[in-house]
This record gives sequence, structure tokens and C-alpha cells, in this order.
Amino acid sequence: MKPVWDVVSPARPTGLPGVVLAGFRDGGAASVGQRVIPHPSVMLALDFGPGSPVVTDAAGHELRGSVVAGPGLGFGGSVWVRGAGVECVQVRLSPLLAGAVLGVPAVELDGVVALEDVWGRETARIRERLAETSSWAERFALAETLLERRCAERVLVDPEVAWAWRRILVGGGRLRVETLADEVGWSRKRLWSRFRAQVGLPPKRAAQLVRFDRAVHRLVAGEVAARVAAEGGYADQSHLHRDVAAFAGTTPTAVAREPWLAVDDVAWPGEGGTGGQDAARTSTPVSPKVSLQVSAR
Repeated sequence: MKPVWDVVSPARPTGLPGVVLAGFRDGGAASVGQRVIPHPSVMLALDFGPGSPVVTDAAGHELRGSVVAGPGLGFGGSVWVRGAGVECVQVRLSPLLAGAVLGVPAVELDGVVALEDVWGRETARIRERLAETSSWAERFALAETLLERRCAERVLVDPEVAWAWRRILVGGGRLRVETLADEVGWSRKRLWSRFRAQVGLPPKRAAQLVRFDRAVHRLVAGEVAARVAAEGGYADQSHLHRDVAAFAGTTPTAVAREPWLAVDDVAWPGEGGTGGQDAARTSTPVSPKVSLQVSAR
């Protein structure tokens, strides 16, 4: 049986912390469709092939071509992707950069939307330029230049929100919202409001998503569910089972065989269950209180 996707990764990481790229080409079996498994990043698909990817949500609505989706796309196993003749550059984007890159607040990314609705006519120009390239290296370079330019044009998130997000990543989604609020010196209500507006999810939901993401990647790696639950911040194995069912619409045993997860180690080496480069680069985050004091001098 042919693989669902032919996957290419860049020879080097991007120069943008929080951004990872991969190239996808239909390997001959993608037309059957595959379930989207939620991930704690913003997903951007830049389509340029002869065929178009088709994204179908729970209501049966379809989107074709280049799309963008907020963190947690596919909750409940409700989103599927299929296509023939598909070629695209996929970007996993930290939610901390999403507002700058996309030009709209992350909270406005309700599910998956056509990229043209966000970037307008620039989407067609990007498709044309990608289609004119002759190698994946050129495509990755073009995408990176585009992202760097857009990041430079806009203000990023509050340092307190960035701190809270990175603490959630480093802690594997096991920190309480009250703890995060105390650390940044905000009320729980203020943290909830600012975090949701700038990341696209409330902090508790974001923590649950990160915890789920770590867990399913351990299941794919062959670890037993009992150990994953015990070490992943779940009360017990039943708690893990409920979380996997809620996020992925299937069981821990079945989710480990999902094609969507099977390509992660190929497409995103070292990044599959980390939530993006900002997790790997912030194992010891600097307190936002310290950062604000330093920048004020």
C-alpha cells in the first residue's frame, strides 16, 4: 500500500522560534481521507499543487486550497482531510506568533478558515510563487521569508501571556491556572481574558490540549496507556481514556494508529509532541516580572 503522504523536512530549522515547516505531497492514498488530531499550534497550509486539499468539518462543510486553523483543530475527531494531487508547505506556528503572522487575533480562528479570508489576494500570489519554484529548499526559503516579514510588521503578545503559554508547555499541561496567575501577578479572570484573546484558547483548555498532545505521542511511540496516564498528569487510566475520546474521538489504542500522527516524527523531527520550537527553547522561562523590570531600565 502506498503511503498517504510523501513528506519533506527542511535541512535546517527556521530562524523564527515558534515556527516549523514541512512539505507534503500526496503519496497516492490521501484521497481516502484522514482524521485530524488536535495539536497545540496554529496550522497554516500553503497549497500550490495541481490538486487541492479538502478539509471537512463535523457539519459537512468543505474548504479547499490553502487554509489556516487555530490550536486544537479537530476536537472530537470532527475534522477530516483528503485530496489527490496535493502539494503544500505546512507551517506549525506557535500561538504566540499567530496574531503577528496572520494579522488577526488567534481567537478569531474559529476552527478552520480559508487563508484567502485572512490574507486576501496575497494568498493567490503566494500559491503562484510556490508553484514556480523547482525544489523544496526554495519553497521553505520562500515561506520563511514571508513569515519573517509578517512577524516584523506587528506587535506580539503580552509578556505575561507568553510566560503563561511557555510554562504550560514546559510543564506538560499540568499547571493550574491559579498558579500561572500568581506567577505573572494577574488575577485569574484577567489571565483568562488576555490569554484567550491572544492564544485562542482559555489557559485551562490550552493546558489540557498540551497534556493530550504529549500523551498521544507517547502512545504512538509504543508506551502503555497506564504509564502514560501516571506520568502525564492524569488521575488514572480512565481519565486518559476520556481525554483521548474528547479530543480525538477515539480510544488510546486506536489513536496510536492514526495516520495523522504517524508522520509527525518524519515531518516534524523532535517537534511532534512539543507544541513547536518555543517549547524546546524555553525549558527555563524567564519570569515576566523580571523581563518587565529589565526592559524598563
